[in-house]
Amino acid sequence: EEEFKWLLQEEVHAVLRQLQDILKEASHRFALPTSGSGAAVRQENFVLSTSGTDQVKGVLTLQGDALCQADVNLKMPRNNQLLHFAFREDKQWKLQQIQDARNHVNQAIYLLMNRDVNYQFKTGSEVLKLMDAVMLQLSRARNRLTTPATLTLPEIASSGLTKMFTPVLPPDILVNFYINLNKLCLTVYQLHVLQPSTTKNFKPAGGSILHNPGAMFEFGSQRYEVSHVHKVECVVPWLNDALVFFTVSLQLCQQLKDKISVFSSYWNYRPY
Repeated sequence: EEEFKWLLQEEVHAVLRQLQDILKEASHRFALPTSGSGAAVRQENFVLSTSGTDQVKGVLTLQGDALCQADVNLKMPRNNQLLHFAFREDKQWKLQQIQDARNHVNQAIYLLMNRDVNYQFKTGSEVLKLMDAVMLQLSRARNRLTTPATLTLPEIASSGLTKMFTPVLPPDILVNFYINLNKLCLTVYQLHVLQPSTTKNFKPAGGSILHNPGAMFEFGSQRYEVSHVHKVECVVPWLNDALVFFTVSLQLCQQLKDKISVFSSYWNYRPY
């Protein structure tokens, strides 16, 4: 009983302080300005590349949760024509995954700090409830970075991203940016128009993170098929840091839950 009391009064608070420190570090990695701080967020340049092909090359400029510049060269396989397109100067693309992940981290920090400094936990179930709530936010933060959204090809075609480039993207090119783990990814789809006389059985593709050649879709009054897919990416080191912090924090939460559960099961089943 004394040991359990010590766990609730001492060790739980030590773990909560440790979690706060780790998650504040994670939050700082996202490098977004706090409201009203007026501080500028640093810009970082990343070179896009992939092994075994030079069809797509480019440089992306990331500023917090926004792509503020994108400069891309695309070599067309049909005629080796080189296309160059970049963001218009007045445009930037918000990466919702980064924004959402940071919001979940901050919600976890709020849960950990939302009590008086002299607060004492009375029961093990109270601690378990708090750990579950924190772990839910951390799992959601991690999932936003590890699980990109599934999109249909018409959704990509109608995305605001297609209107951000100068010169304007040709109608047979689609692009999509997303985060996958610690990487910032660009997918370029080259399309060809399916003629009404085609003997191909038209079957529109559903939602996917990455569509394969042969995927078909209808947009406007035109039917298209994906002829080539190019995926290039760059590692964002601070995203890697954030994912490590999430993993360590989840492990700490689980370890504390396990200790509480051991004591709780002892009190539930002890002989009288």
